[in-house]
Amino acid sequence: MTQTHIHLLITHLPIFGSLLGGLVLAHGIGTKSIQTNIAGYYILILSSIGAGISYLTGEGAEETVEKLPGVIESSIKQHEEFALFALISLIILGVAALVGLVLTIIQSGFTRAIAMIVVFIAAISFGLVARTEYLGGQIRHTEIANTLPASKDKDDDD
Repeated sequence: MTQTHIHLLITHLPIFGSLLGGLVLAHGIGTKSIQTNIAGYYILILSSIGAGISYLTGEGAEETVEKLPGVIESSIKQHEEFALFALISLIILGVAALVGLVLTIIQSGFTRAIAMIVVFIAAISFGLVARTEYLGGQIRHTEIANTLPASKDKDDDD
């Protein structure tokens, strides 16, 4: 298995992990369930680890893809530059989730506050990683790169 395979397999984990983990944690806050909060934190930590793996395998994926016909270098650069913002956000999310997990386990008075902060960071991280994935998809999926609707020729109506 190459870095390209790993990159393509793992890249969806940060998207779905940040969304699902944030929702689980928000549900835990609402229901005041310690076990649900802990589950949310674990999902967010796993999502953060997935973002690191995805970022580290990105260079290998780039080397594979840049040789393919029809791939535009500027699309790769745009994806790569935005991926750094998503990675930083997900590292912050992972650290905050780890702090929240520890505070929850030791039953700190700050448990609810940190959980709400982590949900907020998860929402921001989800937005950043979703945009990164969208830009990555444009590298090979030209159908999403074209945002203008196809125009019909007058001859098509005849």
